[in-house]
Amino acid sequence: MKNLDVIGKKKIFFVISAILIIISLGSLVMNGLNFGIDFKGGSIIQIEMHQQFKPSEIREITDGFDKSADITYAGDKKTQLIINTQEDMDEDQYSQVFNQFKEKYDLKDTDFLSSEKVSGTIGDELKNQALLASVVAILLMMIYIWFRFEFHFGVAAIVALAHDIIIVLGVYSIFNIQVNSPFIAAILTILGYSVNDTIVVFDRVRENRRKYKKSQNAELVNDSVNQTMARSINTTLSTLLAISALYLMGVQAIQDFTLPLMIGFISGAYSSIFIANPVWYMLQERKNLKPRSVNN
Repeated sequence: MKNLDVIGKKKIFFVISAILIIISLGSLVMNGLNFGIDFKGGSIIQIEMHQQFKPSEIREITDGFDKSADITYAGDKKTQLIINTQEDMDEDQYSQVFNQFKEKYDLKDTDFLSSEKVSGTIGDELKNQALLASVVAILLMMIYIWFRFEFHFGVAAIVALAHDIIIVLGVYSIFNIQVNSPFIAAILTILGYSVNDTIVVFDRVRENRRKYKKSQNAELVNDSVNQTMARSINTTLSTLLAISALYLMGVQAIQDFTLPLMIGFISGAYSSIFIANPVWYMLQERKNLKPRSVNN
C-alpha cells in the first residue's frame, strides 16, 4: 500500500472539513437543535399492554397528538409501553390517549400505570450541566496532553475535538433528530474516543521525533500517520460494527445513544488522522520560522 501524504494533501482535508463545518453551523443557526422532553419538558405515560408490541403499531395512535413522541418499553417481558411526548398534557388528555389504547388492545383501567409531567426548568439545568461537563472534559484533556506531550499537541487535539462535536451537532440539526439525555453521554464518550485515537498517532510522532531533523516535520508526521493508520481504521471499523448492531436491534433509548456514537466515531477517526496532525505540523512550522533573539 502506498504511503499517504497527509501533509502534502492537508489543504484538501481542511477544505472538506471546512465545508462540513460551515454546513453544520449554518443548520445550527437556521434550524437549531430538536431538543426532546429531557430538555424542553413534556409528559410521560406508562401503560401495561399485556403483549409485546411494535413501535409502528403504537405510532398509529401517538401520531395523532405528537409525531415526535418517543416509544419505548419496560418490564421483564417488555410488555409495558412508555410514551415520552413534548406535549404538556392534563388529566383529561391522559385519559383520552389511554382510552384509544384501551379500545384497540382491550385493556382495563388498571393497565394505566402512571402519568408524569417533566418540567422545562429541569431541562435548562440539564443543558447547563451538559455544557459544563463538556467544557471541563475538554480542558482536562488539553491539560493532560500538554503535560504528556507539549502545548501544540494539546491545541491540535482540541481543534480535532471541536471539529467532531460541530459535525455531530450539525447532523442532528440537519436531519432534525431529537436530542435527549443519552445524547450527552454519547458526546462525552465521543470526546474520550477521539482524544484516545489522536493520542495514538501523537505518541508515534513523539517516538519518531528523534529520528528526524526539525526541518523534516512533514516526513515525521506522514510516517507516523502511516504507521498507525491500519490500527486506527481497524479499531474504528470493529467498534462501528458492534455499535451498528446495537442500533439496528436496540430500542429507541439505545438508538438515541448509539446514533451520535456512530457519527462521532467516524468523524473522530477522520479528524485524528487528517486534522489533528496537520494542525500540529503547521504550529511546529510556525514555531520554527520564528527568529531567535540574538545577543548583541
